[in-house]
Amino acid sequence: MTKLFTRRLLLSLSLAALLPVFGRAGAYSDLYSGPTAVLPAPSAPTAVEARAAASGHYLVLADLDLRAVPAAPADGSYADKEDFRVLYDWQARRTAAQCAAAKGEMSHDYQTFFGKLALFGSPTPAPVTAFFKNVAEDSVAAHKFLKDVYKRERPFVRDAGIKPCLPRVAGLSYPSGHSAMSRLFALILADLSPARRAEFLAKADESALFRVLGGVHHPTDTAAGKALADALYKELKKSPEFVSEMKALKPLLR
Repeated sequence: MTKLFTRRLLLSLSLAALLPVFGRAGAYSDLYSGPTAVLPAPSAPTAVEARAAASGHYLVLADLDLRAVPAAPADGSYADKEDFRVLYDWQARRTAAQCAAAKGEMSHDYQTFFGKLALFGSPTPAPVTAFFKNVAEDSVAAHKFLKDVYKRERPFVRDAGIKPCLPRVAGLSYPSGHSAMSRLFALILADLSPARRAEFLAKADESALFRVLGGVHHPTDTAAGKALADALYKELKKSPEFVSEMKALKPLLR
């Protein structure tokens, strides 16, 4: 029991260093109730503690510095209102073709975002699929952790006037997992094939935009997803396993 309590105490203290600066009302109080923090009972770890202790494939969340990811806008703030201005603008001018393209990217994985480019041939070789699946585990673990911290609802939940042209996906909104994963994959591909960097990043930006025009994410959700991808890639490049497996993909490029 003493060892378990000590572990939770150290983890709670480390969270203060790895979390972004909170701007959303109540987010920081999810971890601490004030100057004198009340630690959870050893037998009942909080959801945030459990997420922070979780691992992806190459990364352990508790080891990451995620302060580069901006805080979710406070409800009713200028940034929050601007989110809805942009959402309504897209809702008024989006086309059926754009909505259809967005529906084609409801999943978030390598094949969905970049499979059509056939960068490694078709079908995609098993080592490539396995590598990006591993990277996806890190991306998902990180974005789910931050969603649990900010607990921002989807735009159509917050405003009945938002009418998505995508299925009304469940789950929280900030940051966007699609935005994070597509950009993370694009950054990797850009290092494998530098001459096509602009193309890969543009495709990731398109995938992020699909979530906004589709009405299931605020623009700041997708911006935070991109910032998360940048932070994760910086950390991934410190992993010898990741670097080695990434280099092994280069000879497979077509």
